[in-house]
Amino acid sequence: MAETQTAGRRKEVIGNVVSNRMNKTIVVQVIRRKSHPLYLRVVSKAKKFYAHDEKNEAHVGDVVRLEETRPLSKLKRWRLKEIVRKTALVPEVAGAEEQK
Repeated sequence: MAETQTAGRRKEVIGNVVSNRMNKTIVVQVIRRKSHPLYLRVVSKAKKFYAHDEKNEAHVGDVVRLEETRPLSKLKRWRLKEIVRKTALVPEVAGAEEQK
């Protein structure tokens, strides 16, 4: 599910949101799968990217597209471009707050 594209000089990746606890920041895990040159097995490599989410609209489990940008902080070098697919499940944290 990890696609890397270049539109001009900006890279784009697609991955799953694994954390949105920070204000205006999400953590996205991108899994890249490729065939091993010698063993011919599919090898998965996972990497986490910190991305800027201006409107706090992405939630855990969403599939999102990120766009490379200038450094925004110590770790953030990506910006949320679009939400490809929303998650069907509502995070448990949001459900616990509504019960109070």
